Amino acid sequence: MVTPTTPANMAGAFSPEAFAETYNVSRETLTKLVAYQALLGKWQQSVNLVGPNTLAHFWHRHAADSAQILRHAPSDAKCWLDLGSGGGLPGLVLAIMLAESNPEAHMHLVESDRKKTGFLRAVIADTGAPASVHHARIEVLAEALPAALQAVDVVTARALAPLSDLIGLLAPFCNPSTVALVHKGRNWQEELTASEQYWKLTGSAHVSDTDAAARILEIRAVGPLSG
Repeated sequence: MVTPTTPANMAGAFSPEAFAETYNVSRETLTKLVAYQALLGKWQQSVNLVGPNTLAHFWHRHAADSAQILRHAPSDAKCWLDLGSGGGLPGLVLAIMLAESNPEAHMHLVESDRKKTGFLRAVIADTGAPASVHHARIEVLAEALPAALQAVDVVTARALAPLSDLIGLLAPFCNPSTVALVHKGRNWQEELTASEQYWKLTGSAHVSDTDAAARILEIRAVGPLSG
């Protein structure tokens, strides 16, 4: 069962400075996020990384939407896994922020599209984000699980798949202490209800900072229903 929670919502347009104040990031980290934003806009001209209309609202729609994940994650989490990373959301935003808040943390980004993995690597090279890119399908990576992913602390995913399918993708990477933190939109309750027909879930549903109708699902135990 996933329990709902209702923390304060921070919806609204953010400037870079407002974002930095809200999420307590340094000038150095903010500079790296600005560099990421610039690369996202540049690569978007040739690679479909995000919805084109969302670029003008980067700090609210993408940066804040990603950054809120840190509030729900264990502060000492070292091994992070972002599934279906695409344009690096939330994975790259989190990696850039983790470099300051938890220097021992490392983000593993999983993406099957070669052009998108090229973008992810370009941002890592430019910002020095503590991250690695796995160019692979999620299912294939799970079957031949590399040593670096055998003790994952946190799994993230954003706009990847319906929840019932998403749980099947992330489950092979989870151990008893792994926390899954996934973005879900306004149909989150319907997706959760459908998922609970097949999966036993324990966790919480947190109101999103950027959309009061959306949720960050925090799943701390997952397994198939018996029988």
